[in-house]
Amino acid sequence: MGSATAFHLARRGARVLGLDRFAPPHPWGSSHGRSRIIREAYFESPVYVPLVQRAYELWRELEQLSGKAILRQTGGLMFGPRDGIVVPGALESARRHALPHEQLSAGDMHQRFPGIHPPAGMVGVWEPRAGYLVPEAAVEAHLALAARAGAALHPSEPVLGWRASAGSVRVDTALGTYQARRLVLAAGPWMGQLVAELALPLSVERMVLYWFRPAAGLGLFAPERFPVFIGEYAPGRIWYGIPDTGHGVKVALHDHGELADPDDLRREVGPEEVACIRALVRAMLPAADGHLADTAVCMYTNTPDRHFILDTHPGHPEVLIASPCSGHGFKFSSAIGELLADLALHGETPFDLAPFGLRATGP
Repeated sequence: MGSATAFHLARRGARVLGLDRFAPPHPWGSSHGRSRIIREAYFESPVYVPLVQRAYELWRELEQLSGKAILRQTGGLMFGPRDGIVVPGALESARRHALPHEQLSAGDMHQRFPGIHPPAGMVGVWEPRAGYLVPEAAVEAHLALAARAGAALHPSEPVLGWRASAGSVRVDTALGTYQARRLVLAAGPWMGQLVAELALPLSVERMVLYWFRPAAGLGLFAPERFPVFIGEYAPGRIWYGIPDTGHGVKVALHDHGELADPDDLRREVGPEEVACIRALVRAMLPAADGHLADTAVCMYTNTPDRHFILDTHPGHPEVLIASPCSGHGFKFSSAIGELLADLALHGETPFDLAPFGLRATGP
């Protein structure tokens, strides 16, 4: 969110200073992992669809401006019980926004994509525009273009605190003090520390990503033959997968991770965690049940309702709060950067942000 905002502000001619405690793109927060799903039939809520549609446009524009490959459309499969969370939610978004989609039985899904074996009785929603983003390339492109447009970027410079008064803000870092007219806070898991006075009901979850090597020679999980997927394997329990992009088939559980401190995150992955995800792979992606090629740990910064926070600080109109995105925000970051630039420069945006306000977050 921060890299995209820096780019959109700088391209409009604003003087921009970007501060980061690390050196992005980096693996220490929530914006890494080689691939991130982007999808349109959004099961979480139809309110996200216009925002993700704008994000698609901006990702393609970013590719043209940067010369980097960032978005690959593979199609997407959302599956689970007919009365679960994923399938009814995806269908609601698809119908309300007239999105191209198909409904599939378990047999249909396996016939079309032989690598996947959904349990009998499960149903699916196929959407053709889904795919994956390369997060490190996206962050790198936004930052490079922001710098080219004149932004001053200061990696490895942690923010220690900030103060705002009467149309200006002051930010203290480990290396200095800066003043500006507007401040955008997009600190992900560290957001609670930067706005401690608001006592936001944020929880940080530790999430593990896994890459499994599929059986050699089958090619069942190549991006041209296998879609991104999100599956509800038990009531309210969700996992997801991304085709083999050269590192193995990527799979992970979605949500229900252990609570974590972002400054003391457990990055070792235990055998019991591998056994849990392998059981799902063995049951539903049996040809991918091979060598565990790699793992990585990231963080979800969740709100109680699992929606985003995109709002003005209630005590300081000079400060914008963004990016606690509950583990499903990266795909939107190109569009969120644009709307945060709108808010910072003009105080308004064409998108309805009411669902993402601080009051909507709930206790």
